[in-house]
Amino acid sequence: MSYQVLARKWRPHTFSEVVGQQHVLKPLTHALTTQRLHHAWLLTGTRGVGKTTIARILAKSLNCEQGITPQPCGTCGACKAIDEGRFVDLLEIDAASRTKVEDTRELLDNVQYKPTQGRYKVYLIDEVHMLSRHSFNALLKTLEEPPEHVKFLLATTDPQKLPITVLSRCLQFNLKALSRQEIADHLQHVLDAESIPYDAPALQHLARAAQGSLRDALSLTDQAIAQGEQKVTNAAVQQMLGNVPGYELAALLHAIIHGHPQQTLDLVDKVAGQVPDIGSLLTELQRLVHQLALVQQVPASAELFAFTDAEQKLVQLIPAELLHIF
Repeated sequence: MSYQVLARKWRPHTFSEVVGQQHVLKPLTHALTTQRLHHAWLLTGTRGVGKTTIARILAKSLNCEQGITPQPCGTCGACKAIDEGRFVDLLEIDAASRTKVEDTRELLDNVQYKPTQGRYKVYLIDEVHMLSRHSFNALLKTLEEPPEHVKFLLATTDPQKLPITVLSRCLQFNLKALSRQEIADHLQHVLDAESIPYDAPALQHLARAAQGSLRDALSLTDQAIAQGEQKVTNAAVQQMLGNVPGYELAALLHAIIHGHPQQTLDLVDKVAGQVPDIGSLLTELQRLVHQLALVQQVPASAELFAFTDAEQKLVQLIPAELLHIF
């Protein structure tokens, strides 16, 4: 059996498995429970936060053979077919590759036909903002008054590009970028289930590098497992991400703030080979300065950061007024 990447293997199949996004899941599950079902739903948010996943679970909830439910059984023919990508009444359309008005008209010509297998015919249009102006115009009437057996699920990373006429016809749900702790906790859960050893600080670094995207975090974890030879070590992750070790970053910041130019140049030369570019080093320094300033003002916030001993000492060594200058 071929290897399945973590992002696909651990894709949620029910709403309860989705990480975060409770502000979206609560109204969705309530709508399904009460069967107050809108005909068009718009899911927005950055990459890898669950837009397409939630849309597929919603399609399962609408077509589960046990009835319309926020908890699809996952075992009936419809649920299995959707999970395996072979449910004929779930039409997934990549708007980025089907931008022409002719493609949209072809889609609309088939709207009138009743579903073959399921309760509803569901159109999942991904990256919907990529449709042309003429395509949006062709879609408007059907989007406002579709047949009773049709539901539209739209997903986009750039809702600002959607015409207001489309936005006004949809229920809108904005998915948030996940917090670092949510991502780190999920990575820990995945690695425990996969029986892969890991260093806890490494998960924090991966969570920060993912920038709120759980899919990116799982992809980076796959890479880290390969880098660390079937384990996720802090050293391997630091090397993979091009992060500067905390003690070296602390020494560099100390040299800069206390005006030691030769020591600063020596340290920059030493760490230059560890980062993709100097811009990345400046970003790391900026992050450290921000965290130190925050801890000085709110000591309890130190729990949020995985400081090394050298970084922790800087909280007392560097006066607050100097940090604010930087």
